[in-house]
Amino acid sequence: MVDSAVLDEIDLQIVHALHLDGRVPFADVAPLVGVSARTLTRRYGHLRSTGAVRVVGVADPRALDLIDWLVRLRGDPAACRRTADALARRDDVRWVGLASGGTEVTAVVRVSAGVAPLTPTMPGARGVTAVTAVTAQCLLRPLAGVGGWPGHRHALPEDGAAGLARPTPPRPAARRLDDPELRLLAALARDGRAPAPALASVTGWSESSVRRRLDRLRDEGVLRFEVDVEPRAVGMGCEAVLWLGVTPSRIPQVAKALDEHPAVAFAASTSGATNVVAFVLCADIDGLHDLLVGGLGVMTGIDRVDTAPIARHVKRAGALVLPPVAGSAPLTPSSRMREGTRG
Repeated sequence: MVDSAVLDEIDLQIVHALHLDGRVPFADVAPLVGVSARTLTRRYGHLRSTGAVRVVGVADPRALDLIDWLVRLRGDPAACRRTADALARRDDVRWVGLASGGTEVTAVVRVSAGVAPLTPTMPGARGVTAVTAVTAQCLLRPLAGVGGWPGHRHALPEDGAAGLARPTPPRPAARRLDDPELRLLAALARDGRAPAPALASVTGWSESSVRRRLDRLRDEGVLRFEVDVEPRAVGMGCEAVLWLGVTPSRIPQVAKALDEHPAVAFAASTSGATNVVAFVLCADIDGLHDLLVGGLGVMTGIDRVDTAPIARHVKRAGALVLPPVAGSAPLTPSSRMREGTRG
């Protein structure tokens, strides 16, 4: 587990390349970095094994006729901890964090359209009943960070980076995926850079078919890759969730400013009393203050900011938020914890 190690220049170049294409061959990156592909492969293997960096495959919820909800729960620290642990064990929960000194839980829950993100009968709901307040906001559309945190986009030469980037896919249309495709997505949710032979074993396809179908899913916008970077590994000791009230007509301008701001890791428009959520990374508490006062504070259109510093991640990216595969056995709680959580 990463404590406070900071990535060096070559590591940051690897991260930049992965943001451009999560499955980019390191042989294509090596000439830009000036080291061998073998060295880059070894470096990434070390980063992944220590929890500093990993690539995960993420299915676009719109392609699967699913909806992401941002759930916010408040209560005493003990209740919030139990609730966070219960939610982290669920396959349909892809991110869980304890915020505001441990008195608040933020989670991203993926469900079918028309289904409530939290119900009294869902496994793990017993802990939810102990919290004092619950709100759920639908994530309507990503606004920033889809192509990677801007703080990771400047390590490679601009001309070389342009050659690695994949074209932006179209907005995906909902369609039914077959079982091999679902198994492929589930495997990539565990390891976005899983080699073709391993994916062939999971799907029953040949390696060439794996590559062809994987490219098709990416080109259609069904599948994308996220680079999960431990913030402390890049010197970011303060994370926070910002709930923003933005004048609706100003959302496009605010979205552009958020996408270009080096502190914003991800932002999306939402339903609810606040209509934009942003996840931000700062070096320390002073940096968060400066962001609120001098960064977001001067953006025209932001009328309200509710700030919740993240105390601890309980689950990060990579949960298996997919429709069930026919004939597949469900994961046990312990295996869910191993494959998608961090203490």
